[in-house]
This record gives sequence, structure tokens and C-alpha cells, in this order.
Amino acid sequence: MEFLKGSGVAMITPFDEEGRVDYHAVKRVVDHIISGGIDYIVLMGTTAETATLTSEERTKVVALIVEVVADRVPLVLGIGGNNTQVVVDTIKQTDLTAFKALMSVCPYYTRPSQEGIYQHFKHIATATPISVILYNVPARTGVSISNETTVRLATDCANIIAIKDATGDLESVITLLDLVPDGFHVISGDDALALPVVLSGGSGVISVIGGALPNQVSKMIRFALEDRIDEATVYHNQLLEMIDLIFREGNPAGVKNLSKHLGLCTGNVRLPLVPASEPLSVAISEANKVFL
Repeated sequence: MEFLKGSGVAMITPFDEEGRVDYHAVKRVVDHIISGGIDYIVLMGTTAETATLTSEERTKVVALIVEVVADRVPLVLGIGGNNTQVVVDTIKQTDLTAFKALMSVCPYYTRPSQEGIYQHFKHIATATPISVILYNVPARTGVSISNETTVRLATDCANIIAIKDATGDLESVITLLDLVPDGFHVISGDDALALPVVLSGGSGVISVIGGALPNQVSKMIRFALEDRIDEATVYHNQLLEMIDLIFREGNPAGVKNLSKHLGLCTGNVRLPLVPASEPLSVAISEANKVFL
């Protein structure tokens, strides 16, 4: 899975002014991401507002993205939840031939023990014929996949090959990098920490801001992987203000607002999320001038 040594994007789902999925904008966003040099695209993650999409919408969006990508970059599909059997059944019922890997979030809300988390992902790994990326985002799920559990899964399940770490805890990530088996990918799930994670030995980033500013993110990660630290740092410093802004009122409201300023789609999200406020929109527009 060498493509994971690079930059991935957690893709948004564009909506039109009436709140319907904007399939024309889906095509624009895909082409924008790929033309910016991003190495792979992650579908149906948190940033896609997957929880607010109907089953029919999810199926249509995924099929369209597969069609538009046309094998230009690898694809990763998000399938997760807090009911292990439902996740397993969904995996078995899904055509995975277009995907290089699944990304599955730590079970949320029910706050399982580490043994429960281990068994959950072991069942997922057994159910799928393709590779699995763990997704650890405790600020959203209420529980974290411990480093010990990650190492246990990486050791026991040959097709669990990576973790997207969105803990925001760089010290913990550095510790994890020393513990995981050779070939296991530790990927930053935090845009602001992407550069330090890569410079510490991480494989790259699954980025939110990269969906709007793919050129900057892809170059930053590429330079970092090549140990061209000064050049990577230039992009990192350029991106920091915008990263702060797009997460200020929640994801994906911020990155959708930035995408609106770039002419890719509307800034609309679905309830219970709301679009970026006017003051934030103005600030994003001003900050974007450095990238024009």
C-alpha cells in the first residue's frame, strides 16, 4: 500500500442551494483534487456528511466518484459504525472491487473497552478481502484506540495496514511510530499536525483542507517525505491560518465555505450542521488571497 505514503483527501459531498446532492459539483471536486496532485481520495468519511446521506444517495455518490476518478488515483471507502454486525454485513454487501482499502472509524457513543475495540476491528478485518485503515478520532467517538490495541491489531490482522490518527496528540503518535510493525502506516488525521507527523516517520495525511487546496497539501507532504524540510515548512506555514479558520465552526462547514469561494460548490451542509457564519466566510475569503 505504497500509495498511503503521501497525501489523501477526505472528500466532501457537495449540496446545491436546495440541499440536494449536487452531482455536477461532485465531478468538479474530484477533478480539482486530482489535478492538485493528491495521491488518493477517501469516500464516505466524516467530512462527506455520510450520516446525513440516504442509502440511495451514498450509492449514487460512490458510483459517480468511481466513474469520474477512472483509476487516476486509488480510492478508500469509509464503512464504520458502532454496531459490529451491521458494519460486517455492510462490508459483505458492498462491491469493493474499485477500492484499495476500507477506512473504519472507532466505534462511537457506546464507549467500548479496548478489548471490545480489538474484537470489533478483528471482525471487520475478517469480513473484508481488502486492506483496512483504522480511524481514531476520540473527540468525535468518545473513546480512543490505544497504542497497545493498535499494535495488537496490526500484529494479529495481516490486512489491517494503517491508522488515521486524529487524536491531536503528537507525543502519542511519535510513541506509536516506535511500536508498530514495519510496513504499518501511521497517517495524520489532523491537518495542522501533518508535517510534524511525517517528519517523525509518519506516512502522510488524510486531509480536509486538501480537498480545497490540494496543490499546497500534496507539495508539503511530498517535500516532507523527501526530507526537504525547509520547502515543506513554507507550505505548512502558509496553510496554518486557513486550517484554523476552516475548523473554527466545525467540519465540513469551513472547508465547504472555502470550496464555495473557489467556485467548486455551494457552502451548504445538512442539519444538524449549519453553514459557516458570514464573519467566518469573510475571514476565509481574505485568507484565501495568499493562495490566488
